[in-house]
Amino acid sequence: MKTYLVGCMLLFYIGTLTAGQEEDFIAARESFRAGKADQLAVYAKRLQNYELEPYVDYYQLRLRLNDAEPIIIRTFLSLYQDSYIADRLRGEWLHMLGKNQQWDLFSEEYPWLVNNSNALYCYSLQQRLTANDKDALAEARPLWFTGDSMPNSCTPIFNALIASGLVSVEDIWVRIRMAFEAGHAGVAKYINRHLPGNQALNISKLNAAARNPLRYLEQQKKIKTRADREIALYAMQLLLRSDTNRAYVNWLKISDQLTDADQSYFYGILAYRAALRHDSRALDWFSDASKTNASFSLTDTQLAWKARAALRAGNWELVLQAIESMSAPAQQTDTWLYWKARALKENAKISEANTILASLSIEHDFYGQLAKEELGTILSVPGISYEVSAKEIAAMQHVQGIKRALELFRLGLRIQGVREWNWTIREFDDAQLLAAAKVAQQNRIYDRAINTAEKTIQHHDFTLRFLAPHRQELNTILQQHALDEAWVYGLIRQESRFIVNIKSHAGAMGLMQVMPATAKWVANKLGMKNYRASLAVEINTNLKLGTYYLKHVLTSFDDQSLLASAAYNAGPGRAKRWRDTKTLEGAVYAETIPFRETRDYVKKVLNNSMYYAKVLDHDPNSPTLKQRLGVVAPK
Repeated sequence: MKTYLVGCMLLFYIGTLTAGQEEDFIAARESFRAGKADQLAVYAKRLQNYELEPYVDYYQLRLRLNDAEPIIIRTFLSLYQDSYIADRLRGEWLHMLGKNQQWDLFSEEYPWLVNNSNALYCYSLQQRLTANDKDALAEARPLWFTGDSMPNSCTPIFNALIASGLVSVEDIWVRIRMAFEAGHAGVAKYINRHLPGNQALNISKLNAAARNPLRYLEQQKKIKTRADREIALYAMQLLLRSDTNRAYVNWLKISDQLTDADQSYFYGILAYRAALRHDSRALDWFSDASKTNASFSLTDTQLAWKARAALRAGNWELVLQAIESMSAPAQQTDTWLYWKARALKENAKISEANTILASLSIEHDFYGQLAKEELGTILSVPGISYEVSAKEIAAMQHVQGIKRALELFRLGLRIQGVREWNWTIREFDDAQLLAAAKVAQQNRIYDRAINTAEKTIQHHDFTLRFLAPHRQELNTILQQHALDEAWVYGLIRQESRFIVNIKSHAGAMGLMQVMPATAKWVANKLGMKNYRASLAVEINTNLKLGTYYLKHVLTSFDDQSLLASAAYNAGPGRAKRWRDTKTLEGAVYAETIPFRETRDYVKKVLNNSMYYAKVLDHDPNSPTLKQRLGVVAPK
């Protein structure tokens, strides 16, 4: 009895100590964020031997990084070598060294960095230039070609590229165009400084075009210089974003004042925007882009939408032509391998098509599954080829990075927990990945379990890839709406990865990512008394709200899960607008959704549904992916 009481007292003491350390760690983190070094030091003493002590040490060193001796920093990096927090500090130290041009220390430490960035890469190029590395500038040239803003550390590199002639005046114009295309007029203005004074953009004209592109174009009687042509093309792009017809009418008024190259460039943009809007004129405009200037080449993005426009038009020859005009990396993506095979089949090149489909069918994604079905293969979930032992799971629980990640998740520091977890598993083999996924599952960190299990290369466990938590609660609700369990799980897996309290930037909440206005509307429909927004993340409430709305959109779209999935993500109005004036194959509808997020979402939800039907032991004769996609009726 005495031993039992001592044991209970010891457990109580340990629990109290842990709780106290948790509170101290949160306080230490807040002290660090507030820059209160003295206060942080007090908490650091209390947190010795705590699981997250490396973070506390990092906080202390980070506050005095500018003044710390290299030996102190390297001692920390050595003590916590190969940890996320050490690589983070190394990156921050390198930023400081690069900014201060302490190149000897920088060159010694940079090779050990794992998580690199453009800013640090540009500092490394600066260091190499000071060391007279003749290859540095040639390697730097690709950095120039972006429409985005680049870090300040890249400015000396860009200046050197221009001074050496490796970036020409024409290259400067190319980047200005890229900035305009990306909607970054500020970047274009900044790059404009590199043009010779007599060739530069007139900033007053550029601002006028940005304020009111239609008025600006109407006022342009003569467009003579390169700068004026570029501003006119920019104004046309701004018009195109809102109205294809108005932009095209104004284009006809000014096009004869532009060069053939400029006209081809604009027709490429016009066709791309038209294809995004499923405008039937898109293919003609893509053709005009090539006819106006034979040397003009469409970008991979434009060629992708040329292929999609051809898919909607049923022009398989043009689909094949567009795909074969893409760069080699673009052609090798699953999307374009599949549609190339389909186009080859339509052109009676069956053997060539089946070779592509066979290589694609080993993949577990949307187009891998469609490839299987094209070859007449029924989806089967691979068995567990490697059974993780209890000993391996126990060993994984003692891996320092895993322990730190679990503690961060327990404290509600999800972002930090995810970073620590991802760092720790980055070089795991299949057995380790499966063991880590099991640990995450046991701790109800379902998103890490799924994402970790998905990384395996040879040995897989699809019960981990397609977890089905909260099944009892969900099935009770599903019975009321007669919804397909596999589809609903496929949707939840894509929406939230089963993170209960997740909230998106747009405000969507919980497992089924229900928007606040939708949640309130459904709550009224269900007669929920005393409903308030904070309830929307509670598991049972969220499932009730989400499934009711899902059933609503499914009914609105004639029980088509493809259209209902699109509507759930992007809104019913858009899902309706994306239909055609003729019947469309479901896979073509999915591939030609204009929003990349929704396009990927729909494919993943329906592919998930296929695997859930198998993992959850549904009817072996459950629908194929093609049957789930179905055909989409005309508008």
